[in-house]
Amino acid sequence: PRLKIGRFLTDTKTTRAAEIDAHIEALHAMVMKSLDDDQAVEVVSIPLAGKTSIADYMVIASGKSGRQVASMAMKIAEKCKTDFGRSARVQGLPTADWVLIDAGDVIVHIFKPDVRQFYNLERMWAFDDEAAPGEPRMGHLRRPVLGGTESSGVVASCSTTMRESRHAQASACLL
Repeated sequence: PRLKIGRFLTDTKTTRAAEIDAHIEALHAMVMKSLDDDQAVEVVSIPLAGKTSIADYMVIASGKSGRQVASMAMKIAEKCKTDFGRSARVQGLPTADWVLIDAGDVIVHIFKPDVRQFYNLERMWAFDDEAAPGEPRMGHLRRPVLGGTESSGVVASCSTTMRESRHAQASACLL
């Protein structure tokens, strides 16, 4: 049977999956480029595909001020609508200490530096092949490097407190 995805007609589910994967990668690339263009600090991309169903990527970045955080978030939300035809849900703009953008397949957290350090989402979502018992790990962190390539690295972590776990769960699902 022929399937219609966007403006494309496909004959197989394999082709459909490839188109969906290309769409997700394009969305992720747009987010990463937008953050780079807006001079975000310490951008980290965590691949979640196959580890959780909430998204395929989680991107975490910092801005130098609340104004920069809000501006970066609004630009990403606007680009999601214009480039991909979907509205992104945005939370946290009034205070702009921590803005969450849910673009469906990509979740973006943009923090002011002190708030990012307090919540330390990278540690909670890190996945270590040899994790200590009781320490959750959910994905390998990818940090962009110069030249357009990425290197894979694992972020070291300590045990997660109950409060940090609740905040991570709250950030993963929009209420």
